[in-house]
Order: sequence, then C-alpha cells, then structure tokens
Amino acid sequence: MHLFLTALLCGVAILWVIEAIDIGRGVPSIPWLADATPLKDEACPPVSILFAARDEAEKLPEALETMLSLDYPRYEVVAVDDRSKDATEQILGSAAARDPRLRRVRVDSLPDSWLGKPHALQQAYEHSTGEWLVFTDADVHFEPDALRRALALTESNGWDHLTLLGRVKMCTPGEKIALTFFGFAFLIGTRPWTASNPKSAGYLGVGAFQVVRRSAYGTMGTHRRLAMEVVDDMKLGKLMKQAGFRSGAALAGNAVSVEWHSGVRNMILGTTKNFFAASGFRLWLTCVHILGLLLMCVFPFAALPFVRGWPLVFASIAAGLAVAIQAAVSLETGVSPLYGLTHPVGALLFAWMLARSTIVTLWSGGITWRGTFYPLEELKRGVV
Repeated sequence: MHLFLTALLCGVAILWVIEAIDIGRGVPSIPWLADATPLKDEACPPVSILFAARDEAEKLPEALETMLSLDYPRYEVVAVDDRSKDATEQILGSAAARDPRLRRVRVDSLPDSWLGKPHALQQAYEHSTGEWLVFTDADVHFEPDALRRALALTESNGWDHLTLLGRVKMCTPGEKIALTFFGFAFLIGTRPWTASNPKSAGYLGVGAFQVVRRSAYGTMGTHRRLAMEVVDDMKLGKLMKQAGFRSGAALAGNAVSVEWHSGVRNMILGTTKNFFAASGFRLWLTCVHILGLLLMCVFPFAALPFVRGWPLVFASIAAGLAVAIQAAVSLETGVSPLYGLTHPVGALLFAWMLARSTIVTLWSGGITWRGTFYPLEELKRGVV
C-alpha cells in the first residue's frame, strides 16, 4: 500500500511539474491588448458588433452604453431580441432611437433544429454590414479603445480570428473561490497560447469577445455550422482553425469585462447546460474529467496530513504547484493571490458542477436553455 501511494503521488507530482513548465512557457507568449497600438481613424475597417439578448433587461442597459461609447469611427451594433418577455425590446428601441448605429432585430419564433443563441447570432450576421464581426454577449462591458486595439492586434499578426480573455467581475468570497478555480481550469484545459500556432490542434473561443474577418466567417459556414452546438463560442474557434484560418488569443484585462452569474448558486444553475455539453455529452469523458480533478487537485491536499517521507515530498510538490498556479490566475483576474489556497475547495465545487450538469441532463433527457427545452439526442447530433 505504501509503495502504491508513493508511486501515485509521484505520478501526480510529475504531471504538475510538466503542467507548470508548459504554463510557464506558454502564458508569457500571450499578448496583452493594452500593448497594441490603437489603429488610427483612417486604418479602421468597418466593424459590426453582434449579440443576442433574451430577457436581459437587468444587465443590458449598462453594457449597451459601453458598446455605443466606443472610440471607433466606423462601426454598428446589431442586437437581436430573441423572444424576450421583459423590457429588453423597449430598452433596445429607446437606445436605437437615440443612436442610429444600433440596429434591432426581433425574433418571435425559433425554427426547428436551432438553439436560440446560435440562431440569433446568425440573424445578427445576416443584418450586418461590417468587414469584421465582433461576437459578444448582452452583458459585456467594453473600454472605449478596446476595438481599436483588438483590430490592431489582428492586423499586426495576420489573424482572421481573435479571442480576448477579459475579466469576470467577482464580488463575494464564494464567487472568487469558484471563478479563480474556473480560470485555472480554463487555462489548463484550453492552453490559450496554442490557438495562434497553426501546427497545433488547440483552439479558443469565448462568448465575451471574438472578432472574425467576415469573409473567413462566411467560408467557415457561419453559425449554421453551430446551429445545435451548446458551447458555440468555443466551437467557433474550433471551426475557424479547422477551416485553415489564423486564430489568436490575447489578454484584455479590464478592457472587456462581464458580471457572469451573481452568487455561487446562480453559477451552478447557470452552468448546468454547459458542463456536460463541453464533453460532447459523453458520459465516459465527463467521468474521466471528474476523476482527474479529484486525483490532481484534491488528493494531494487530502494526503498531506497522513503521509511522511517521499510521499509527503511528492504531495507537497503537487499541492504547492497547484496553489501557485491558481494564485497567479487570481492575480491576473484582479483578486488576492491568497485565493490560490482555496484550490481544493474550488476543485470539489467544479467536480460537483460537472456531476450535476451530467445528472440533470441525463435525467431530464436534454437541457433547458432560456425557457426552451432541447432533447439530448438532437443535441448530440449537433455537436461540432
């Protein structure tokens, strides 16, 4: 038993060392948006900012104000009101009356074989005119120079697709524990620095900000290729890469920010539709992810009080590197690095969110997203 425990902890420690080296090499290669020199007026291509809104009356006004206050000479905002029942339609109507750059599109019914968000974004694209398309969400806030810098970054690197990694607003300690671990898991799971490597299969896409060259997006197949894809933002990055276009990722800091879900409870409820979908609705893969989380992120901490000698050394290496990496993620997201010490708590919460998403989806035979139910079999057929 002692030999098995030693070998297991040794293996976990080696994996953490490899991960730390990979992160240490990769993260410094990700450019910062703030380092890009903003484009001058005459160099700014026409841009369309596209987003879907369904019952977003609470968060939409402030986000929309930032979108319409960008320091950019040629852009439009195409907002699709996707069957909203709250004041979203009135908010968009009032804003459009004040600013002709805002174009409203209303969706009253959802066609078969479409998820609501991909369908709304497809409608936004079809009503847009920009040479470049920015896909975002109805609750995202932009700093005035974000667009100039993002387009400067794409042009200087020759990218057709750029994803910006912005900030998630965190208020309560629970949100900080959950979201700093989520950022840690996202970093390891996606390895953002690989998105710009044409020789790598790595890809990236986040819903808060993706800018895509219009011609490349059309060649890729538009959101029609993502009609039944729950994680459409990530898979947009995948399809762009597979189509042979050049992708990139950059750190935006506060230039792009969003208040995701308020409170841990809402976070758990809000990700129910996503987490099982992220594994392509494959039960075996979700089980592997959960076991991997428990082995890599919880087991070394649980072992520390009970082991001595080499097992203690290996457990300390694994736990120390895990804490250090999450502390670095915490710093980048604007919270105290001491949240790195909450690593095993965040891992347990993340594992529960994965398990809950899987159980609820399988039990109900599908997902409910913004009041619409989508059967699991149809979702599986739509996985990209």
